Amino acid sequence: MRINSKLLLAVTSMSLLFTATAKAELNVFACEPEYAALAQTLAPDAKVYSATTAMQDPHQVQARPSLIAKMRQADLVVCAGADLEIGWLPMLQMKSANPKVRSTDKGLFFAADQIDTLDKLTQVDRSMGDVHAKGNPHLHLDPLRMLTVAHTLSAKLTEVDPENASRYAQSLSDFSQRWQAKIPQWQEQAKNLAGKKVIAYHSSFRYLFNWTGIEQVADLEPKPGLAPTSSHLASLLTRAEKGDVMAVIVASYQDERGAKWLGERANLPVLVLPMSVGGNDESKDLISLYDSLLTLLNGVK
Repeated sequence: MRINSKLLLAVTSMSLLFTATAKAELNVFACEPEYAALAQTLAPDAKVYSATTAMQDPHQVQARPSLIAKMRQADLVVCAGADLEIGWLPMLQMKSANPKVRSTDKGLFFAADQIDTLDKLTQVDRSMGDVHAKGNPHLHLDPLRMLTVAHTLSAKLTEVDPENASRYAQSLSDFSQRWQAKIPQWQEQAKNLAGKKVIAYHSSFRYLFNWTGIEQVADLEPKPGLAPTSSHLASLLTRAEKGDVMAVIVASYQDERGAKWLGERANLPVLVLPMSVGGNDESKDLISLYDSLLTLLNGVK
Protein backbone atom coordinates (compact mmCIF):
# COMPACT_ATOMS: atom_id res chain seq x y z
CA MET A 1 0.00 0.00 0.00
CA ARG A 2 1.44 3.34 -1.08
CA ILE A 3 1.03 6.37 1.15
CA ASN A 4 0.27 9.66 -0.54
CA SER A 5 3.16 11.87 0.59
CA LYS A 6 1.21 15.09 0.01
CA LEU A 7 -1.70 13.82 2.07
CA LEU A 8 0.65 12.72 4.84
CA LEU A 9 2.33 16.11 4.84
CA ALA A 10 -1.02 17.90 5.00
CA VAL A 11 -2.23 15.73 7.89
CA THR A 12 1.04 16.23 9.75
CA SER A 13 0.89 20.00 9.27
CA MET A 14 -2.70 20.15 10.51
CA SER A 15 -1.76 18.04 13.52
CA LEU A 16 1.13 20.34 14.39
CA LEU A 17 -1.08 23.39 13.93
CA PHE A 18 -3.76 21.91 16.20
CA THR A 19 -1.16 21.02 18.82
CA ALA A 20 0.29 24.52 18.75
CA THR A 21 -3.16 26.09 19.00
CA ALA A 22 -4.19 23.83 21.86
CA LYS A 23 -0.96 24.54 23.67
CA ALA A 24 -1.40 28.29 23.21
CA GLU A 25 -4.85 28.34 24.85
CA LEU A 26 -4.56 29.54 28.43
CA ASN A 27 -6.88 27.87 30.94
CA VAL A 28 -7.98 30.14 33.78
CA PHE A 29 -9.94 28.88 36.79
CA ALA A 30 -11.70 31.72 38.64
CA CYS A 31 -13.19 31.19 42.08
CA GLU A 32 -15.82 33.92 41.66
CA PRO A 33 -17.62 35.41 38.62
CA GLU A 34 -16.14 38.88 39.14
CA TYR A 35 -12.64 37.47 38.66
CA ALA A 36 -13.75 35.32 35.75
CA ALA A 37 -15.06 38.51 34.12
CA LEU A 38 -11.84 40.40 34.83
CA ALA A 39 -9.65 37.55 33.59
CA GLN A 40 -11.68 37.24 30.38
CA THR A 41 -11.39 40.98 29.79
CA LEU A 42 -7.63 40.94 30.26
CA ALA A 43 -7.13 37.68 28.37
CA PRO A 44 -9.86 37.58 25.69
CA ASP A 45 -8.47 34.45 24.06
CA ALA A 46 -8.20 32.46 27.28
CA LYS A 47 -10.58 29.71 28.29
CA VAL A 48 -12.01 31.03 31.56
CA TYR A 49 -14.12 28.98 33.95
CA SER A 50 -15.90 30.27 37.07
CA ALA A 51 -16.34 27.90 40.01
CA THR A 52 -19.32 29.89 41.31
CA THR A 53 -22.09 32.18 40.13
CA ALA A 54 -23.47 35.40 41.61
CA MET A 55 -26.36 33.32 42.95
CA GLN A 56 -24.05 31.21 45.14
CA ASP A 57 -22.40 31.91 48.46
CA PRO A 58 -18.65 31.84 47.68
CA HIS A 59 -17.97 30.81 51.28
CA GLN A 60 -19.87 27.55 50.78
CA VAL A 61 -18.70 25.51 47.79
CA GLN A 62 -18.41 21.74 47.44
CA ALA A 63 -15.22 20.30 45.95
CA ARG A 64 -17.18 18.52 43.21
CA PRO A 65 -15.47 16.22 40.67
CA SER A 66 -16.26 18.74 37.91
CA LEU A 67 -14.38 21.49 39.79
CA ILE A 68 -11.46 19.17 40.45
CA ALA A 69 -11.25 18.37 36.74
CA LYS A 70 -11.31 22.07 35.80
CA MET A 71 -8.57 22.90 38.29
CA ARG A 72 -6.48 20.01 37.00
CA GLN A 73 -6.51 21.71 33.58
CA ALA A 74 -5.79 25.22 34.88
CA ASP A 75 -2.70 27.25 34.06
CA LEU A 76 -3.86 30.03 36.39
CA VAL A 77 -6.25 30.18 39.34
CA VAL A 78 -7.70 33.59 40.25
CA CYS A 79 -9.54 34.04 43.55
CA ALA A 80 -10.60 36.77 45.98
CA GLY A 81 -8.36 35.49 48.75
CA ALA A 82 -8.33 36.75 52.36
CA ASP A 83 -9.48 33.23 53.24
CA LEU A 84 -12.83 33.61 51.47
CA GLU A 85 -12.27 30.22 49.82
CA ILE A 86 -10.51 28.58 52.77
CA GLY A 87 -13.29 26.00 53.15
CA TRP A 88 -12.92 24.53 49.66
CA LEU A 89 -9.96 25.81 47.62
CA PRO A 90 -7.25 23.82 49.46
CA MET A 91 -9.27 20.64 48.90
CA LEU A 92 -9.52 21.37 45.18
CA GLN A 93 -5.79 22.02 45.00
CA MET A 94 -5.01 18.79 46.77
CA LYS A 95 -7.38 16.60 44.76
CA SER A 96 -6.50 18.14 41.39
CA ALA A 97 -2.76 17.60 42.05
CA ASN A 98 -1.90 20.41 39.63
CA PRO A 99 1.56 21.75 40.58
CA LYS A 100 1.10 24.83 38.39
CA VAL A 101 -1.54 26.33 40.71
CA ARG A 102 -0.30 25.29 44.14
CA SER A 103 1.28 28.59 45.20
CA THR A 104 1.22 32.31 44.44
CA ASP A 105 4.79 32.23 43.14
CA LYS A 106 3.41 30.10 40.30
CA GLY A 107 -0.12 30.11 38.88
CA LEU A 108 -2.16 31.08 41.94
CA PHE A 109 -3.42 34.67 42.26
CA PHE A 110 -5.27 36.22 45.20
CA ALA A 111 -6.83 39.64 44.62
CA ALA A 112 -6.74 40.49 48.34
CA ASP A 113 -2.94 40.13 48.33
CA GLN A 114 -2.67 43.00 45.84
CA ILE A 115 -4.44 45.69 47.88
CA ASP A 116 -5.00 46.95 51.41
CA THR A 117 -8.10 45.16 52.70
CA LEU A 118 -10.62 46.68 55.10
CA ASP A 119 -11.41 45.31 58.56
CA LYS A 120 -8.29 43.27 59.26
CA LEU A 121 -8.33 41.50 62.62
CA THR A 122 -5.37 40.85 64.89
CA GLN A 123 -7.16 38.09 66.79
CA VAL A 124 -9.88 35.67 65.71
CA ASP A 125 -11.77 32.99 67.62
CA ARG A 126 -14.86 30.88 66.95
CA SER A 127 -17.08 33.03 69.14
CA MET A 128 -16.81 35.81 66.54
CA GLY A 129 -18.50 33.77 63.81
CA ASP A 130 -17.29 33.48 60.22
CA VAL A 131 -14.82 36.36 60.14
CA HIS A 132 -11.69 36.92 58.09
CA ALA A 133 -8.50 37.88 59.90
CA LYS A 134 -6.91 39.04 56.64
CA GLY A 135 -9.69 41.54 56.07
CA ASN A 136 -12.97 41.71 54.19
CA PRO A 137 -12.55 39.72 50.94
CA HIS A 138 -15.32 41.40 48.90
CA LEU A 139 -12.99 44.02 47.46
CA HIS A 140 -14.31 43.75 43.91
CA LEU A 141 -16.90 46.41 44.77
CA ASP A 142 -14.28 49.15 45.12
CA PRO A 143 -13.39 50.61 41.70
CA LEU A 144 -9.94 51.88 42.68
CA ARG A 145 -8.91 48.62 44.32
CA MET A 146 -10.16 46.68 41.32
CA LEU A 147 -8.04 48.82 39.01
CA THR A 148 -4.99 47.85 41.05
CA VAL A 149 -6.03 44.20 40.88
CA ALA A 150 -6.40 44.47 37.10
CA HIS A 151 -2.81 45.72 36.75
CA THR A 152 -1.37 42.99 38.97
CA LEU A 153 -3.47 40.27 37.33
CA SER A 154 -2.24 41.39 33.92
CA ALA A 155 1.32 41.06 35.21
CA LYS A 156 0.53 37.54 36.45
CA LEU A 157 -0.92 36.61 33.06
CA THR A 158 2.29 37.79 31.43
CA GLU A 159 4.34 35.80 33.92
CA VAL A 160 2.36 32.61 33.23
CA ASP A 161 2.11 33.15 29.47
CA PRO A 162 4.97 35.45 28.37
CA GLU A 163 4.45 34.71 24.67
CA ASN A 164 1.25 36.79 24.75
CA ALA A 165 2.63 39.65 26.86
CA SER A 166 1.85 42.31 24.26
CA ARG A 167 -1.76 41.18 23.95
CA TYR A 168 -2.21 41.31 27.73
CA ALA A 169 -0.68 44.78 27.82
CA GLN A 170 -3.10 46.01 25.16
CA SER A 171 -6.11 44.45 26.90
CA LEU A 172 -5.09 46.07 30.18
CA SER A 173 -4.72 49.45 28.48
CA ASP A 174 -8.17 49.15 26.90
CA PHE A 175 -9.77 48.10 30.18
CA SER A 176 -8.00 50.81 32.20
CA GLN A 177 -9.16 53.54 29.83
CA ARG A 178 -12.80 52.41 29.99
CA TRP A 179 -12.70 51.84 33.76
CA GLN A 180 -11.07 55.18 34.58
CA ALA A 181 -13.58 56.97 32.36
CA LYS A 182 -16.41 55.43 34.42
CA ILE A 183 -15.01 56.18 37.89
CA PRO A 184 -15.92 59.93 37.86
CA GLN A 185 -19.43 59.03 36.69
CA TRP A 186 -19.83 56.51 39.51
CA GLN A 187 -18.47 58.98 42.04
CA GLU A 188 -20.98 61.57 40.86
CA GLN A 189 -23.84 59.08 41.30
CA ALA A 190 -22.51 58.15 44.73
CA LYS A 191 -22.80 61.73 46.02
CA ASN A 192 -26.52 61.22 46.57
CA LEU A 193 -25.82 58.21 48.78
CA ALA A 194 -23.31 59.71 51.21
CA GLY A 195 -24.61 59.62 54.77
CA LYS A 196 -27.45 57.18 54.04
CA LYS A 197 -27.94 54.35 56.53
CA VAL A 198 -28.85 50.75 55.80
CA ILE A 199 -29.28 47.39 57.47
CA ALA A 200 -27.67 44.60 55.45
CA TYR A 201 -27.51 40.84 55.69
CA HIS A 202 -23.71 40.55 55.91
CA SER A 203 -20.63 42.68 55.28
CA SER A 204 -20.80 41.69 51.61
CA PHE A 205 -21.04 45.32 50.44
CA ARG A 206 -18.46 46.76 52.85
CA TYR A 207 -16.28 48.18 50.07
CA LEU A 208 -19.23 49.54 48.09
CA PHE A 209 -20.57 51.29 51.18
CA ASN A 210 -17.12 52.57 52.09
CA TRP A 211 -16.53 54.49 48.87
CA THR A 212 -20.13 55.66 48.44
CA GLY A 213 -20.37 56.92 52.04
CA ILE A 214 -23.23 54.61 53.04
CA GLU A 215 -23.27 53.50 56.67
CA GLN A 216 -24.28 49.94 57.52
CA VAL A 217 -25.77 50.41 60.99
CA ALA A 218 -26.66 46.75 61.65
CA ASP A 219 -26.43 43.24 60.22
CA LEU A 220 -29.28 40.78 59.70
CA GLU A 221 -26.87 38.09 60.85
CA PRO A 222 -26.45 37.96 64.63
CA LYS A 223 -22.85 36.92 63.89
CA PRO A 224 -21.12 36.52 60.52
CA GLY A 225 -22.18 33.23 58.98
CA LEU A 226 -25.22 32.70 61.25
CA ALA A 227 -28.77 32.99 59.94
CA PRO A 228 -31.04 35.68 61.43
CA THR A 229 -32.85 34.63 64.61
CA SER A 230 -36.22 35.88 65.81
CA SER A 231 -34.68 37.63 68.82
CA HIS A 232 -32.06 39.34 66.66
CA LEU A 233 -34.65 40.47 64.14
CA ALA A 234 -36.71 41.92 66.99
CA SER A 235 -33.73 43.97 68.13
CA LEU A 236 -33.22 45.18 64.55
CA LEU A 237 -36.86 46.27 64.42
CA THR A 238 -36.22 48.49 67.43
CA ARG A 239 -33.20 49.96 65.63
CA ALA A 240 -35.13 50.48 62.39
CA GLU A 241 -37.93 52.30 64.19
CA LYS A 242 -35.59 55.23 64.79
CA GLY A 243 -36.55 56.26 61.27
CA ASP A 244 -33.11 56.94 59.81
CA VAL A 245 -32.61 53.70 57.85
CA MET A 246 -32.94 53.94 54.06
CA ALA A 247 -33.39 50.24 53.23
CA VAL A 248 -32.74 46.63 54.17
CA ILE A 249 -30.20 45.15 51.79
CA VAL A 250 -29.41 41.58 50.79
CA ALA A 251 -27.09 40.17 48.13
CA SER A 252 -28.40 38.22 45.16
CA TYR A 253 -27.50 34.85 46.76
CA GLN A 254 -28.68 35.56 50.31
CA ASP A 255 -31.92 34.42 51.94
CA GLU A 256 -34.46 37.26 51.78
CA ARG A 257 -36.86 36.00 54.46
CA GLY A 258 -35.38 37.89 57.40
CA ALA A 259 -35.05 41.05 55.32
CA LYS A 260 -38.69 40.84 54.21
CA TRP A 261 -39.87 40.26 57.78
CA LEU A 262 -38.01 43.35 58.94
CA GLY A 263 -38.97 45.42 55.92
CA GLU A 264 -42.67 44.73 56.33
CA ARG A 265 -42.72 45.59 60.02
CA ALA A 266 -40.45 48.62 59.80
CA ASN A 267 -42.01 49.85 56.54
CA LEU A 268 -38.62 49.76 54.80
CA PRO A 269 -37.87 48.78 51.22
CA VAL A 270 -35.93 45.53 50.77
CA LEU A 271 -33.26 45.91 48.13
CA VAL A 272 -31.66 42.87 46.46
CA LEU A 273 -28.30 43.92 45.06
CA PRO A 274 -26.22 41.90 42.60
CA MET A 275 -23.14 40.63 44.40
CA SER A 276 -21.27 39.96 41.20
CA VAL A 277 -21.49 39.72 37.45
CA GLY A 278 -24.67 37.81 36.65
CA GLY A 279 -26.39 38.81 39.89
CA ASN A 280 -29.22 40.37 37.89
CA ASP A 281 -30.12 40.82 34.23
CA GLU A 282 -28.29 44.14 33.99
CA SER A 283 -24.96 42.98 35.43
CA LYS A 284 -23.37 41.42 32.38
CA ASP A 285 -19.80 42.55 33.10
CA LEU A 286 -17.93 44.50 35.75
CA ILE A 287 -18.86 47.93 34.42
CA SER A 288 -22.56 47.13 34.15
CA LEU A 289 -22.40 45.57 37.64
CA TYR A 290 -21.36 48.94 39.10
CA ASP A 291 -23.92 50.76 36.96
CA SER A 292 -26.66 48.47 38.25
CA LEU A 293 -25.63 48.76 41.91
CA LEU A 294 -25.66 52.56 41.84
CA THR A 295 -28.92 52.72 39.88
CA LEU A 296 -30.65 50.44 42.39
CA LEU A 297 -29.32 52.32 45.42
CA ASN A 298 -30.26 55.70 43.98
CA GLY A 299 -33.70 54.36 43.13
CA VAL A 300 -34.71 53.91 46.78
CA LYS A 301 -37.34 56.47 47.75
